Amino acid sequence: MQNADICCDCHRSTIIGQRDFTMQQQELIPHLFRTEFTKITSVLCKLFGIEHIEIAEDIAGETFLTALETWTYKGIPENPVAWLYTVAKNKAKNYFQRNAVFTQKIAKQLLQAENENPEIDIDLSEKNITDSQLQMLFALCHPSIPAEAQIGLSLRILCGFGIDEIANAFLTNKETINKRLFRAKEKLRTEHVKIEFPDITEIPKRLETVLTTLYLLFNEGYYSESQDSIVREDLCLEAMRLTYLLAENKQTNLPEVNALLSLMCFHASRFPARKNANGEIILYQDQDETLWDEELITKGMYFLNEASKGNTITKYHIEAGIAFWHTKKSDTKQKWLAILQLYNELLIIEYSPIAALNRTYALSKANSKEEAITEAEKLNLTDNHFYFTLLGELYKSVDNKKAKMNFEKALALAKTKADKQVIQANIDKFEVNG
Repeated sequence: MQNADICCDCHRSTIIGQRDFTMQQQELIPHLFRTEFTKITSVLCKLFGIEHIEIAEDIAGETFLTALETWTYKGIPENPVAWLYTVAKNKAKNYFQRNAVFTQKIAKQLLQAENENPEIDIDLSEKNITDSQLQMLFALCHPSIPAEAQIGLSLRILCGFGIDEIANAFLTNKETINKRLFRAKEKLRTEHVKIEFPDITEIPKRLETVLTTLYLLFNEGYYSESQDSIVREDLCLEAMRLTYLLAENKQTNLPEVNALLSLMCFHASRFPARKNANGEIILYQDQDETLWDEELITKGMYFLNEASKGNTITKYHIEAGIAFWHTKKSDTKQKWLAILQLYNELLIIEYSPIAALNRTYALSKANSKEEAITEAEKLNLTDNHFYFTLLGELYKSVDNKKAKMNFEKALALAKTKADKQVIQANIDKFEVNG
């Protein structure tokens, strides 16, 4: 009986071990795919040239398929990243051998390097990976392709997102995304776009497009209409990672880069407080500031200080200033007057209806709700649920009937479950209070 118990325990341990490995693998491979697929693709694409971008993606994809097949039976290697890089290198070399004519130029360069120094191989060093990703970012954000395609390619190649995820991000279907990415890749081929840093005189001009892409990528994560989630932190973190690479590079460490990174840090600092245990959104005024990430706030202040060096003032500087004041929970007139002034400056630099709408909330806090209502209604953004939501907030205690009516209009226009929950909660309060 005792031996039988031992045997049962051994069998149970084996089952538990297999289960733990499966769980570990289920978590590890997707994580590594998100972090390493993009690195491998960028390095190989730089080696092959942008005209062979699909080959780089295929080799990177095959590397992870091999990992899934091998690790399931042999276990996860001691250094999974090094294992992936070795397999990727071997697959690239095998491709060279199978397609000697097609890759004659690349193969010749590789062979010459190996003859001069047998240790030289496909360079997956940290420096070359970083350089390749930044150079790829400039290539994908080439002004010859539309902004949506730039973001789509960046999500796919630099952030490791699948076609389904990109389709969700753009509220469209896979077929549309595939066509869009195909046309963008063809444009990059016909324009003979090189994967390299632009000339030093061209960097500020090209950087504007790159920063716009990263800004939009972060915004999609910060407020996603594509999924019923309040914050898609994976998108935000990828945008922050790529922006940080720009800040770390001497050629691109410019005030506008630091300003954008500062803005991202301030917003990201409040992620833990933006939703409750049920995944429901918590509005700014109701957030528990003890949950805010002080380390990220400190980093945001550091990058904002770096951004102030020089004479450049961009919308990222001003938005970072607004975000900084939102890390001060105190509800003082000084705070809202400062935010109001910053919105005034932002609208001069780059007008947008949403910025104008947000300004009216600051106006209500700095001056009065009545003045803010007058300014807000002038905007007449009747196809936007944020417009009616804000009017609902402004009319509270001023005219509760109008407040409820605006919240009902907002509910009819809201797209995400999170937004609908917040709006419905406001409507319910009016019904409870009569």
